Parts: sequence; C-alpha cells; structure tokens
Amino acid sequence: MFYSSKGVENLDSGCGVYAPDAESYTLFAELFNPVIEDYHEGFKSTDKHPQTDFGDLNTLVNVDPNNEFVISTRVRCGRSLQGYPFNPCLTQAVGYEIQQYQEMEDKVKGQLTTLSGDLKGTYFPLTGMDKKTQQQLIDDHFLFKEGDRFLQAANACRYWPTGRGIYHNDAKTFLVWINEEDHLRIISMQKGGDLKEIFTRLVTAVKTIEAKIPFSRDNRLGFLTFCPTNLGTTIRASVHINLPKLAADRKKLEEVAGKYNLQVRGTRGEHTESEGGVYDISNKRRMGLTEYQAVREMQDGILELIKIEKSL
Repeated sequence: MFYSSKGVENLDSGCGVYAPDAESYTLFAELFNPVIEDYHEGFKSTDKHPQTDFGDLNTLVNVDPNNEFVISTRVRCGRSLQGYPFNPCLTQAVGYEIQQYQEMEDKVKGQLTTLSGDLKGTYFPLTGMDKKTQQQLIDDHFLFKEGDRFLQAANACRYWPTGRGIYHNDAKTFLVWINEEDHLRIISMQKGGDLKEIFTRLVTAVKTIEAKIPFSRDNRLGFLTFCPTNLGTTIRASVHINLPKLAADRKKLEEVAGKYNLQVRGTRGEHTESEGGVYDISNKRRMGLTEYQAVREMQDGILELIKIEKSL
C-alpha cells in the first residue's frame, strides 16, 4: 500500500490519509494534491509554499495582558529528519527498522543536550521509563501514549516504545516529542497569553536543532510531515481560552472564528469537547503563508474574538 489510511477505520478523521514517506507527496501527487487543496484553503497543485520566515518577533504581543480570558498559549511545529521514512514505511529487516528509530532518537537527543539558557532540560526515553517519572509526565500532561486509534489505523505505532521519548526544559515551558506521530514535535508553551515570548522560545530551539540535524523540506510543499494537514509551516499556534458569552453557542463561536481562519477544538484537542467552557482555538492555515504570518493570523484573530466577547 502506497499510503496509510486512517479514514477507512475512523470515519470521524479530520483527514483520512497519511503519507508514509516524504517521496509519497510527489510520487502520489494525484492522491495528495486534492486533499491538500481541500484542507489548506485552496492551496492548488500549481501553488508554491514560501520560504521559511519567522518574521520580526518584536511585532508579536501578549494577547491577554490582564489574564481575563486566555488560560495558556502554545505554539508547536512538526519536523521530519531528512533521509528517514515516516512510521509505516520502515519495511527492511526488523533489526534495521528498530535501528532507525534508535538512530533518530540518538541524533536528536545529542543535539537537545546542547540546549542552554531557558531551553536547558532533561530527556526521558519511553523505553525503560520508571513509574514515578511516567506518572509525573502524565500529571504534567506531557506524556504521549501508545494506542491512539488514528495512528494505530495508520500502522504508526510499531515497535513501541523503541526510539520514543520526551524532552522538557527545567521550567516545563518547552517540550520535544520524538517519534510519536512525526519524527519531531517541537512545542513552546506557558500560562497566559504572551505569544511573543512563547514563539521566540520555539524559534530559538528550532534553529538550534536544525543547525546539526537537516529537516525534510520540499520546495513546493514546505516542511514535510506524516499528515497532510501539517505541511508547509507545520505551525499550530493555539490558546486555551474562556469566552463564555461568545461560546454559549458553539456553532456561533466556530462561525465567528472561521472568519479569522481559526479552528475551534475541545480542551484536549481534536475530537474532544470543551471542559469548563474553555476551548482550544488555533490557526487553521499552515500552507501558502510564512511561519510568522501563521502565528500572526492566530494572534490577530484571538484579539478580535476577545474584542467581540467584551462587546457582548
């Protein structure tokens, strides 16, 4: 099979197909291009994603300086290591497959140990993790687990937990997942709405890791990842936000958010509901715009939603 389907087994999938390696996006373009165009708001097969541009970080702001609405803010990106296939396409002898997971883990772990300042932290491999550490990571909402039904259907959980791990800085505001869905998920987060500080931390980390580990990038599609929804910038900037008046009618909230190219999810992400009136709201567009533009789109949209909430 040249692609990995999760939509056949899970009809509620946001996107029903994965790419098992970077080459699939070119080799099977007739399959992936319509999916990409539909999800990424009309990014056509003739369009070209712009070059990486993190922009002027000083133009970003705290979206809720008085801490009235925003509980926390998070910006993440996905990255794939150049020269390695994605999870379902490891088809050589078993020993070699496991070796690839371990090779990727070792490469990334080696670079993470060079991080300094507020990025300095600790790496926790899932293999051999003791119960105390496991429980602490669960309590911190850091630990990803085997068994996600969408990844299982896509054959993306093989040889678990080999080669998987989690890194976080001492302040627990910076996190790296190794070999969960993508090779890397790089995450910056903290309480409140200081988007400038959060995005600056992410950009510093991404540049430091990439200095030694080349990432898989396509001239037309941008950074390549396992799921077509995360191509391009791969940036997802989000807030956990309480908008009691605007969110009294979720359909209305989604309608208003959609005008600013924002996506509304439950508190625990896709396919979940709100908890205590708090929603996860993020940029939807990841392709056809720069990293800075994606983050700025979320910032400006959230500022507008807060403005509307105050006016009700």
